[in-house]
Amino acid sequence: MSSLSKKQKRIAIIGGGPGGLTLALILQRYGINPVIYEREQLNMNTQRGGSLDIHEESGQMALKEAGLYEKFQEIARYEGEDFRLLDKDGKIYIDEITEHYEKGGRPEIDRGDLCDLLLNALDKSCIKYGYKLEKAVSLENGMTELHFENGFVDTVDLLVGADGAFSRVRPLLTDTNIEYTGITFFELNILDAAKNHPELYEFNRRGKVFAFGDNKGILAQLNGDGRIKVYASLKVEKDWSEKNGYSMEKPVEAKAKLLDLFSDWDEQLKNYIRASEDSVVQRRIYMLPINVKWKRNPGVTLIGDAAHVMSPFAGEGVNLAMFDAMNLALAIVHQNDLADAIEEYEEKMYAFSSEKAQESLDNLELSFSDNAAVKFFDLMSSFHEDHEN
Repeated sequence: MSSLSKKQKRIAIIGGGPGGLTLALILQRYGINPVIYEREQLNMNTQRGGSLDIHEESGQMALKEAGLYEKFQEIARYEGEDFRLLDKDGKIYIDEITEHYEKGGRPEIDRGDLCDLLLNALDKSCIKYGYKLEKAVSLENGMTELHFENGFVDTVDLLVGADGAFSRVRPLLTDTNIEYTGITFFELNILDAAKNHPELYEFNRRGKVFAFGDNKGILAQLNGDGRIKVYASLKVEKDWSEKNGYSMEKPVEAKAKLLDLFSDWDEQLKNYIRASEDSVVQRRIYMLPINVKWKRNPGVTLIGDAAHVMSPFAGEGVNLAMFDAMNLALAIVHQNDLADAIEEYEEKMYAFSSEKAQESLDNLELSFSDNAAVKFFDLMSSFHEDHEN
């Protein structure tokens, strides 16, 4: 396939999150113009998720390929790597402080800021907002026909599912579906924490606080806009909240019920729930089976959570999505045809994501086991010893 014919191929990306934006941007840098179909009516990335740590070996590599590494460094928060690990009684097992002059390998950036960075470098005419994919149909000629809920129909040479855990593209490739991990998060927000709750802000410092006990967790993270995003986390059945009268439409009652659940926890840790705004979002944590693969389709592939959704306990979600995007874009650029590009990309993706998925599952099971804080401390101590020797 010549360079000219590559530019003539129609490539559609379903989903305008970090993975989809990274893929489109790198392709554009090589003169290939895809189209992004995003189901929302406008960019909603600011409202999705909080602070992200971007890893040297994956997310930062993708930013370099996208030509954005220097701009990323200007706005990234290297001081956001503080980390505290506690048990339910408030005993501190790990207390890491990153000095302002230190630059670690996993600087923080809010999801909205990361997506703005990508969007500002992208020719935004390629993004079509308000296009929710209804179904995708494989045609006999190897192309794929896309049907959107607004009535629009498109036919493309390459379809890339970057549409997350509940991907509408994945069923074209596999019948394997996501599974509930047994963990449910209740997301809370403490706005302008430094001003409104200075004592809690001082306790949290500039990074993350993780506390575990009794198959529960309180996970807190300072975001760039001054909020502390909190996840009250439970090991429960999928329909547990409905059975126990937790309604996100009644957030004051839901917060009161959460405080009851954590009633015997340290008072400082319970302040994360008390100080939060009167809004609660339930997030069930899902995963695909580890080592999932599919029968190769020369005109369809997946990146990010659509390909390998896993729990957030490896911190890899956005990094893997951007790393996938980079590898797929470069394979498209350098291979002779799309089928070869997909084969090259998918083999790399399977190998890298399977390792991270196993790490994520191991960390999830450890975090919600008995004596989780002690086990977590022992694991991290062993990790540091291995890397120092």
